[in-house]
Amino acid sequence: MKVKKIPERRCVGCGESFPKKELIRVVRDPEGKVALDFTGKQNGRGAYLCKKLSCLKKARKLGRLKTNLDCEIPDEIMDALEEEIAVFEKEAENGDE
Repeated sequence: MKVKKIPERRCVGCGESFPKKELIRVVRDPEGKVALDFTGKQNGRGAYLCKKLSCLKKARKLGRLKTNLDCEIPDEIMDALEEEIAVFEKEAENGDE
């Protein structure tokens, strides 16, 4: 019996590896446009973040998304990431009760 391997990716914030589905992917497409990729299938260079504000802050402070994607990250993408993570953290908090 063959066990299916779960693809893992490394968070650019904390540096830990997680299953790909647990992370948020930021992608730079071939034209240089940066976007959030919730499907994980968009064409282009990707960087992954876990769903923790602390990881986003660390990645932002150290410029890791910019380095990994080799381009400037628009403020609206950073804001959208922050909103997504805040929603996820709130849902996780409510789910623990």
